[in-house]
Amino acid sequence: MSLFRTKAVQPPRDGHLPRVLGPVDLTLLGVGAIIGTGIFVLTGQAAAAHAGPAIVLSMVVAGLVSGLAALCYAELAAAVPVSGSAYTYGYATLGELVAWIIGWDLVLEYALGAATVAVGWSAYVVSFLADVGIHLPAVISAAPGTQVTTPDGTVVTALVNLPAILVSIAATAILVIGIRESARVNAVIVGIKVGVVLLIIGAGSRYLVPDLWTPFIPPNTGTFGEFGWSGIVRGAGVIFFAYIGFDAVSTAAQEAKHPQRDMPIGIIGSLLVCTVLYILVSGVMVALVPYQQLGVAAPMAVAMDAARERAVGTSWAGLMGLMPLIVKLGAIAGLSSTVIVQMMAQPRIFMSMGEDGLLPKWASTVHPRFRTPHVTTIITGTIVALASGFTSIGVLGELVSIGTLFAFVVVSIGVIVLRRTRPDLPRPFRAPGSPFVPALSALASLGLMAGLPWATWERLLVWMALGVVIYFGYGRRHSHLA
Repeated sequence: MSLFRTKAVQPPRDGHLPRVLGPVDLTLLGVGAIIGTGIFVLTGQAAAAHAGPAIVLSMVVAGLVSGLAALCYAELAAAVPVSGSAYTYGYATLGELVAWIIGWDLVLEYALGAATVAVGWSAYVVSFLADVGIHLPAVISAAPGTQVTTPDGTVVTALVNLPAILVSIAATAILVIGIRESARVNAVIVGIKVGVVLLIIGAGSRYLVPDLWTPFIPPNTGTFGEFGWSGIVRGAGVIFFAYIGFDAVSTAAQEAKHPQRDMPIGIIGSLLVCTVLYILVSGVMVALVPYQQLGVAAPMAVAMDAARERAVGTSWAGLMGLMPLIVKLGAIAGLSSTVIVQMMAQPRIFMSMGEDGLLPKWASTVHPRFRTPHVTTIITGTIVALASGFTSIGVLGELVSIGTLFAFVVVSIGVIVLRRTRPDLPRPFRAPGSPFVPALSALASLGLMAGLPWATWERLLVWMALGVVIYFGYGRRHSHLA
């Protein structure tokens, strides 16, 4: 039974981390984490391979599942306002082993999530530089083994994704300096990328081709997940990556000024804003070009190229001529903030695990000047740099999706358990319809997990097995509850 011992729900230590974030900061952190690789890269790939124009429905499905999970996160973040996100919630409700497993799983969500975004950032940077006449050597601009076509038509095999490594290092440096500075950088970048998304929706909607929405749900090819209704489900599972980020707000609970009030605002508010934007922008994108052409690294740029060609000879020709460059600049800015926010989350989970004894004491060290978990931030940055430099975006994206969905299952079950075991715990925000809404959230997340490829499940199981070995080799014996 020691494997399922739970940690008492305690208020955080004041002064351990500076309380500098208000509701607007938290909402912007959520938006900064959500709008990233998912909408700028993976939406096009999901439309081309799985859902077709019905990617709009995939967005709705993924948004609904995220909304259910967001209600559960909001309740636990307000009731247990400490760093650690799903790890802390699992420790307080389901026990130490489950907490360790979910903490280990969150590496897939946050660290590999940041790596996925860094790969998308690299693709847009390489494309933008090529547009202005600067061509990076192909061998250093993509994951090892990737076939890259050079401007003269030569096909070169890449060895390392150097731009992705460099942005990972830059984000690490910003996060070591301080959370206040990171939040300010994020707020500026969020304003830029939301403006770009709105511009895409507004300008692109003038040049839609409604016939491209037909058939809205392409017939199934005979393979599960390739168009038809199964394609919508598979597309939702893949594009679910686009919604990841609102839960990152919960990792900043100890740096929120009034966490019981502000955490639900940041979590639910950021998700609502992004869901509306996602549905609109995906609908515009699949009505600008045939969905089969969107399975590229920069699908929004492809869509805007088509809109630019239709605008020739109109009063909008000048603006539309600049749209591909504007989209790429917006994507670069947007992906930059997403890397920062997701890399902000992971060190705080490691810090919580170190404070509980499940990781060595150095994991909970806070920098004496910058007041940030600098050791775990540097470790996270190293993981992100290596993963982004040497792994393809497809593998990373699916791993992040399944890892996040697993976290959602644990958090949803945690709401039900904590309502029964600690009914006296103050809950400034309560998920409506409990236990039915949390149960539906868990089931919906499991449903999307079931739609992901078996190869992704195999990688998850291998990662989880490695985590269990580490727990029994170190964490169980050093736990402060032991």
